[in-house]
Amino acid sequence: MRRLLRNQAALLLAVGGLYLLATVLAGTFLNVYLWKSRQNFAMIGWFTVAQQLAVGLSFWLGGKWVKEHNKMNALRLGIAVSGFFYLLVLWLRGEAVHYIWPLGLILGLSIGFYWLAFNIVFFEITEADNRDFFNGWMGLLGSLTGIVGPWVSGSLISLWHGDKGYRIVFILSLCIYGVAAVLSFGLEKRPRGGTYLWLEPWRELSRKESPWRPAAAALLFQGVREGVFSFLIGLLVYIAAREESKLGQFALITSAVSLISYYAVGKWFKPGTRFRGMLAGSLLLAVFILPLLWKVNYATLLIMGIGTSLCIPLYMLPMTSTSFDLMGVSEESAGKRVELVVLRELSLMTGRLMGLLVFIAVLSVNQSPQAVTWLMLLLGTAPLGGWLVLRRLLKQGAGLKHNKIT
Repeated sequence: MRRLLRNQAALLLAVGGLYLLATVLAGTFLNVYLWKSRQNFAMIGWFTVAQQLAVGLSFWLGGKWVKEHNKMNALRLGIAVSGFFYLLVLWLRGEAVHYIWPLGLILGLSIGFYWLAFNIVFFEITEADNRDFFNGWMGLLGSLTGIVGPWVSGSLISLWHGDKGYRIVFILSLCIYGVAAVLSFGLEKRPRGGTYLWLEPWRELSRKESPWRPAAAALLFQGVREGVFSFLIGLLVYIAAREESKLGQFALITSAVSLISYYAVGKWFKPGTRFRGMLAGSLLLAVFILPLLWKVNYATLLIMGIGTSLCIPLYMLPMTSTSFDLMGVSEESAGKRVELVVLRELSLMTGRLMGLLVFIAVLSVNQSPQAVTWLMLLLGTAPLGGWLVLRRLLKQGAGLKHNKIT
């Protein structure tokens, strides 16, 4: 059985790797594509807000489908809708900036359905003692695709000037999404769960002694940073360099560093080291923003990117593994794993929306480079808040007993 689970985990990693490759190929330059039509930070911010609202809604509504029916179909639907989104962008071309909200909602739905199913299957085919290892492999794949994808797409866009390069990249991504969908049919159909409990995320948070209270708060702090940094860094690199190839080069370098750091942390990280590791990662994430206070250019952005890539696994692995471990501490919590994944994503979504709304509000008053930099520093300290609320749970993590799921 353990060998079968390992084989399924390897196949899931392959599907996830292809999905990530297709996403970074096109997604790295998606916001740049929109920016070239309209230079407006708020527009990109609202596009991301629409995505996050759709992600949260698809997790909550899709939870019933994933728990009571075939979760693999939800995963495939997420891949298919991702392809449909890029077909729409290809069709709309420069007019896409006039449809920010519907496009953002469609992209968010695709992300939500895919990651809801992926996270549930990931939980079911891993256990507490190997979850850090597989998280490390997912980080490794994310880094590998981050090396290959942006460099290839940046080179193609630079080679074919204008919209032609973007169209080639979007079509290539469509093909890779198709391969991922086909490969997903090798994943075994997972057992159905019980009845989906629509209000379980809120009930869990209402329990005074629930470990999900600090976990949800930590996820909220994680989302505050992610919501803005997920699109702003790439845009700043492009604005500073004015070349897509430079953005591809930036992603290649930072992903190569991330590849090494995820490999090292995934190999040596244990539940007992999460407390100190997450503290170090949280502090360093803020420290590496400081060079931007001096000057925002390609060099300082690269310093920040390399530093972030070095320390992000120290922060992300404890965050990811701790929340997944909480789903397996008892048969009762394991039986509610779909609802708990929904709770996890709603917490992240809330944080991302908070960060995005602060970003949009500040830039509606002041769009100077100094305002953007200080805002990044403010939002960049949010992970430290996550460590503060999660620190007791991190200390207890090594002693938790976990229920095995098959």
